[in-house]
Amino acid sequence: MSHSRRASMSDAGIDGLGDRLRKSLRFRDGNNGSEIDKPDFKELDLGSPVSPLQARASTSSSSSGSGSGRNPAPKRSDGSHSGELSGSGESSRGFNPGHSRSNSGSGGSCVVNSPPLNALPTGNICRPGKALKTGMACKTSKTDVLGLGTGNYGHGSIIRGGGSQKSGGGSGGRDGSCGIASNSRGPTLSSDPEEFRRMGNENYKKGNFAEALNLYDKAISISPGNPSYRCNRSAVLISLKRYAEAVRECEEAIRLDPRYVRAHNRLGSLFLSLGQVENARKHICHQVADCTELRKLEAVEKHVEKCNDARAAADWRSLLREADAAIASGADSSPQLFACRAEAFVKLHQLDNADLSISKVPKMEPNGSFPRSKIFGMLSEAYVFFVRSQIELAHGRFESAVAAMEKARQIDCQNVEVSVALNNVKSVSQARNRGNDLFKSERLTEACAAYGDGLRFDPSNSVLYCNRAACWYKLGQWEKSVDDCTQALCIQPNYTKALLRRAASNMKLERWAEAVRDYEALRSEFPHDNEVAESLIHAQVALEKANGEEVYNRKFGGGVEAVAGPEKFQAAISSHGVVVVHFKMANNAQCMQISPFLDTLCTRYPLISFFKVDVEQSPGIATSENVMVCPTFKIYRKGSRLKELVCPSPEVLESSVRHYYTINI
Repeated sequence: MSHSRRASMSDAGIDGLGDRLRKSLRFRDGNNGSEIDKPDFKELDLGSPVSPLQARASTSSSSSGSGSGRNPAPKRSDGSHSGELSGSGESSRGFNPGHSRSNSGSGGSCVVNSPPLNALPTGNICRPGKALKTGMACKTSKTDVLGLGTGNYGHGSIIRGGGSQKSGGGSGGRDGSCGIASNSRGPTLSSDPEEFRRMGNENYKKGNFAEALNLYDKAISISPGNPSYRCNRSAVLISLKRYAEAVRECEEAIRLDPRYVRAHNRLGSLFLSLGQVENARKHICHQVADCTELRKLEAVEKHVEKCNDARAAADWRSLLREADAAIASGADSSPQLFACRAEAFVKLHQLDNADLSISKVPKMEPNGSFPRSKIFGMLSEAYVFFVRSQIELAHGRFESAVAAMEKARQIDCQNVEVSVALNNVKSVSQARNRGNDLFKSERLTEACAAYGDGLRFDPSNSVLYCNRAACWYKLGQWEKSVDDCTQALCIQPNYTKALLRRAASNMKLERWAEAVRDYEALRSEFPHDNEVAESLIHAQVALEKANGEEVYNRKFGGGVEAVAGPEKFQAAISSHGVVVVHFKMANNAQCMQISPFLDTLCTRYPLISFFKVDVEQSPGIATSENVMVCPTFKIYRKGSRLKELVCPSPEVLESSVRHYYTINI
């Protein structure tokens, strides 16, 4: 090859190498096509995500963290309303904002998307085209929220994105306004509903049902089509005894996912707990049946069938037994079974137990879509009011009984038993009202007939028996009065008005022992009723006289009676009730000082008998009772000494008397 040729080739090679070198140091601007010199070294991005020196609009973590390390030129997004800070086309490196405070009253905070940073110590030198490596790990980018808050901050609070906070200045995210930082640590409306579900589960396990319900509601508001949230919500409602709502939630979960086995099983168990056997079977037997629930279902169904048989035979004790067994087998929240127990107690004349049982009937809020079930041929809801009416009638609350039975008729207007019962309740109520009017008009014979008409419709009404007994008493037919009172007390043993009326009738018939028994029962019920106490004393005195006993100081609230002689003393301390004996000496100053106080005690404690013994006149009594010092007080009951007080103060004496007065009652 000739020298000139080699020279030209060398020149061409040099020129080509120079061109390549120049091209490697320049790049073409994509906007206007002009060529721009490349920098001799890679610029390090030391900007802060919240610094006003440079803002970036990229929301993609992949673009900001590319392998080349370049950050593409930011583009202005004029059409965006997301509130994010977008990159400016102008350089901001020459701008020195100084140190300014943010205004806490401003409208909100803005979302800033930060690319991953390679934080380097100041002053490191890099060769051209070489990237300085550090030992610091580069984190993936996350959306940061600049929260202005309510305080004064240098550059604002940095809070990770995804949260929002209510503010008067705007709302977050979806409506295009600026995102607002949340000060709460919990999830917000824009959070993952699974987080709300998880927190709801935790509160449910802790028994915080109200808070769990609130969290499940938030999850449903974000994802209303998720059946598991509905199923979880139903579990909380069951714990809160809001059964109708729980049924609706289970049904909604099944509507969203007909193959959702857990929702079917939960709904079946709920129906079983409510005693709705047929409805429970539809869901417990759905797909994979739970053997335990199936056994419960069969047991409840068996006992409910026996309840039907017992009620048809008016075997109220068997009805009570089978209802209890059905509740124990799994129908522990069944309104109709608790009402069944109450009806059995009414028929067995155990009104206190009937009241207790009907009070345990779960309250079911009105709901037209709630599946209805039947018991004894009537709708379960109607049966509850049917039984409640019977209880009200037995207590003599006639108007309430009519109202409850009318409610039962409204719910199940086709049921014959309800219709007949409503007519009977109305007839009984009308007979009672008519009898009361006649009694007030002193037309006693007609009043007796009116009460008798009511008893034909309700032969177990204790109030009508007691009212008719009052008529018989005024008519002087005390034997009939006693009979009606006894019948009323057989139905309602704690009927104090009937007991008082029977005691008075026995006094008229001079049946002293029966009268004393009734008045003693009344005194236990009404310990501070002076009328009862006085009647009791009269009955006791009459009984003692009838038995040939000598009676001492047996007047109601009588004074202190003197006793002389051992025989009279023994008769006095052996009488009914509590007896207080004052052993005294005539010239003893302490005895004279405390004696007037005994008269006061006689008035305050009329059921106690007070006696006094002069030890100088009756030394035998003092010797037999071992009295050494006066004044001495001894308290007896039926001949037995209960307590001895030597020279007591009035306060100590009254305290002891009060104590034994209570025991005497």
